[in-house]
Amino acid sequence: MARCLVTGGAGFIGSHLTERLLELGHEVVVLDNLSTGRSENLDQVKEHPRLTIRNGSITDPVLLGETTVGVDVIYHLAAAVGVKLVADDPVRTIETNIYPTEVLLRSAAAAKQRVFLASTSEVYGKNPKERWTEEDDLHFGPTSRPRWAYGCSKAIDEFLALAYHRKFGLPVVIGRFFNVVGPRQVGHYGMVIPRFVEQALKGGPVVVYDDGEQVRCFAHVKEVVNSIIRLVETPAAHGSVYNIGSDSPVSIRELAHEIIQRTDPAIQVEYLAYRDAYGDDFEDVRRRVPDVSRLAATIGYTPSMTLGQILDDIIRWKRDQLNRSA
Repeated sequence: MARCLVTGGAGFIGSHLTERLLELGHEVVVLDNLSTGRSENLDQVKEHPRLTIRNGSITDPVLLGETTVGVDVIYHLAAAVGVKLVADDPVRTIETNIYPTEVLLRSAAAAKQRVFLASTSEVYGKNPKERWTEEDDLHFGPTSRPRWAYGCSKAIDEFLALAYHRKFGLPVVIGRFFNVVGPRQVGHYGMVIPRFVEQALKGGPVVVYDDGEQVRCFAHVKEVVNSIIRLVETPAAHGSVYNIGSDSPVSIRELAHEIIQRTDPAIQVEYLAYRDAYGDDFEDVRRRVPDVSRLAATIGYTPSMTLGQILDDIIRWKRDQLNRSA
């Protein structure tokens, strides 16, 4: 069994990854400053004898160095995430996503540690292809549009990780997430499904930004976590980039109606212009659909839960949360 460090381990994906690693018998160290993560995400395992939780930021090089000592595998999930957070504070996005990653990669290369680097579909920018493959060009918008700061910062992370692999043989895997969803995800930072579900369970309306014809794919966090672990444990995956997510597209308008049908068909949909949600300088991507054939070929597995199964799980979880707080 391995000793694993999960940066951002109290976050949405990080907490599910932490739980799964513990289930598999590994020892886990979580590093999280709880800026977007939440301590309650780890409530089910916080007393686990193989779990250590360190409260602090990856931007603290001393703390980051301490937590990497004696570690076999680093799952680097800590980052400034969410469309709203990025739009509101691009400086924080850049500072959080680039420098700490370089420090971590340098340390991991010296210690011969395996690394999983969490990246994002945002690196594709405005690429016009129907489906994005890992070797496609990156098409960012102008620097005057803050929303591209996130994708650019994670692209730099990827360049750094691949450079360390080529120069030092670092066994690193890069995963580009496509709309990972599930229990514990909150809607504060622009995540669409938890926002829609909470609005619907509170009686509506469900607020769709722009015209609702944006196309996305949604994968359940448990299947994404399984993909992450399999990639890290597959030597042939090291030094490569992988799209991780579902490849079943749905429009945001259709998503809103799916959620309404599962909660209360009488709920209304309202539309809100992007400028009113994020400001005048916001720019969005109309279609975001991955090609996951590389993932399938490498680990023999891709996320496959249907949208209906995913929504039912999230609605059940959120309804329980609202009932507890009532």
